[in-house]
Amino acid sequence: MKGLAPLFLGIFGTFAFSWIGLTVIPTWQIGHLSPESDEEGTDIYPRPQSGMFKQGEHVYAANGCVYCHTQQVRADYIADDIERKWGTRRSTPRDYIFDRPVFLGKMRMGQDLANIGARAPAPEESPAPAGAASPAPQGAAVSSSPAEASAKAGPPSSPAASPASAASPNASPPPGQGIGVASPSPGELANTTPGGSSPVAPSAQTPGAPWPIQTAGLPPMYSAAWHHVHLYAPRSINRDSNMPAYRFLYEKRRIGGERSAEALRLSGPDAPPEGWEVVPTYDAKCVVAYLMGLNQSHSLKDVRSVGAAPAIGGAPAPAAQGASPAAAAGGSPAAPKK
Repeated sequence: MKGLAPLFLGIFGTFAFSWIGLTVIPTWQIGHLSPESDEEGTDIYPRPQSGMFKQGEHVYAANGCVYCHTQQVRADYIADDIERKWGTRRSTPRDYIFDRPVFLGKMRMGQDLANIGARAPAPEESPAPAGAASPAPQGAAVSSSPAEASAKAGPPSSPAASPASAASPNASPPPGQGIGVASPSPGELANTTPGGSSPVAPSAQTPGAPWPIQTAGLPPMYSAAWHHVHLYAPRSINRDSNMPAYRFLYEKRRIGGERSAEALRLSGPDAPPEGWEVVPTYDAKCVVAYLMGLNQSHSLKDVRSVGAAPAIGGAPAPAAQGASPAAAAGGSPAAPKK
């Protein structure tokens, strides 16, 4: 009996100190964080989201996307996330003050998605084809930063390669993890010329083509239309992808009159029969709105940012679906460090 009291106190103390260290102290340190703004109080980050963004967040979680993707850019002294162009700075607690729950994640079967919305091409430079209308969530706030304005002045005609790729055009591309949810394998890096110029025929093979690429016949990378095709048929973009196809989020229907502006641009075995079309449901539109609204590239006073790389689909652009204003982050994924 004499040993029960110390044992009980030891167990109680272990749990008490764990609770204090993991709950009380972090809440005391960062629980009071509020959105940051400029001196004029106009450039506020982050902003609370609503509408299609929040609905897409629920669909994203319900379909298990959180198990294969993270939403945290680690510091450059810990990992190579910034070097991979997954962001221009590390993620901070302030980025998540309106997220319930927070999808930090612990495994990367695909690339990190914290800044996937910042990689969307500028609308004026890659108009949505007759295959995809880009939904915008309610409550979205968008503004452009000076970095974005200067980047948009660049030539919009071809997808840009990352600085590392441009410096060494003959270098082998890194093993891609997902783009949005999955990315091309080394065997698929064949649909652009080494300089990142006009895409060539999908059947052509260009060994050593630099990352990133724009696959011929597909919508601009990271655009709303591209996300829809990727969700419906992941292996049409990356034949080695292990991502499940979310076809239940789409509807196949007969074409009555004119083809819908929202119909997906599919080819090969994924294309619907003649006289039919595949269109996204409301949940699919919400998921794409959520993905295009993920943007942590807004500069913060208490964290250092590095130079942003050109976006994959053209010039950088603010995420049009409820994202915070920011300079666009590049999208050159590589094999993740764990």
